[in-house]
Amino acid sequence: MTLAIEADLERAWCAGMLPKVSRTFALCIRLLPSTLEHPVCVAYLLCRIADTIEDSATLGAAEKARLLAEFRAALAGGPMPSAVQAEFADADTDDEILTRDADVVLRAFRRLPAPRQEAIRPWVQEMCDGMAEFALARAEATSLFALPDVAALERYCYFVAGTVGHLLTALFAQAAPGIDAERRAKLDALATSFGLGLQLTNIVKDVTADRERGWSFVPVELCRQFGLTPEELARPERRDEAMRVMRVLAAKARQHLDDAVTYCTTLPNGAYGIRLFCLVSVYLAIRTLRLAERDPRLLDPDHKLKITRGAVRRTVAMTALVAPSNALVRSYYRGLAGVAAGG
Repeated sequence: MTLAIEADLERAWCAGMLPKVSRTFALCIRLLPSTLEHPVCVAYLLCRIADTIEDSATLGAAEKARLLAEFRAALAGGPMPSAVQAEFADADTDDEILTRDADVVLRAFRRLPAPRQEAIRPWVQEMCDGMAEFALARAEATSLFALPDVAALERYCYFVAGTVGHLLTALFAQAAPGIDAERRAKLDALATSFGLGLQLTNIVKDVTADRERGWSFVPVELCRQFGLTPEELARPERRDEAMRVMRVLAAKARQHLDDAVTYCTTLPNGAYGIRLFCLVSVYLAIRTLRLAERDPRLLDPDHKLKITRGAVRRTVAMTALVAPSNALVRSYYRGLAGVAAGG
């Protein structure tokens, strides 16, 4: 088999795997310029592999750290992560299948031009390091693992999402000539907040699902402000206090999403596909967050918060219209956020 055919097969495999592990990201990635679509797809799948290792319910903390280190080394040109693949040999879910076949994604990564690899590698490696750190910290918990304070929450979010903001910024800067040194500096300053806004929204949305797997991303410090412990967040008799806690967390997410909009308007107007890609993610996040803020069943273990497919389609269509104009970008965001004009 020729190298060209092998490369085409790897590219097709990555493209086919993406919608299986994230329909939303698969929707957004099609908005990017063609030169970025494959590198961003590969980068996302690499991050997803790391996340699957960290999220495994069957692996111990030390084993997660060891596998993440092996995967990290493979990104730097080390051997393929045979221990990772062996651990997920009996894959059941799409995420596990992706991780079992990590060698395909790594080969696709190694075929990318060197500048693309250099834009991706350090951020995925930092993600691996951070995930290992929190996996080992979680091992000390006897039952529910709760982050101690807001600083720890933001540190965790940086490792799993802030790094992605910087990774994307590095790729965007290579693909968009309008990103000069001054604009790149502004984007770099906002990249962490961009990632944190999306991640905190997911934490608010998935609060009950995370509890079921032994995680509480709602910090102990924040719960105590309202006379609660993390274990009491799900108790019906403490629902009023728990919802106050969640509203504070949602407010923090909003602050970061405000920065994410500024990130998007800092991108050159001519980088239309990149702006579309980023804005759809931000608009879907603020839609989700506003829905969560008003949902009385947010903390109900049997309830899953999700925006409708119709809302997703409308969001994508509207984004295509407003993306070229910074004024329209901000106006549509304020409408989705429920903020009055001038507010």
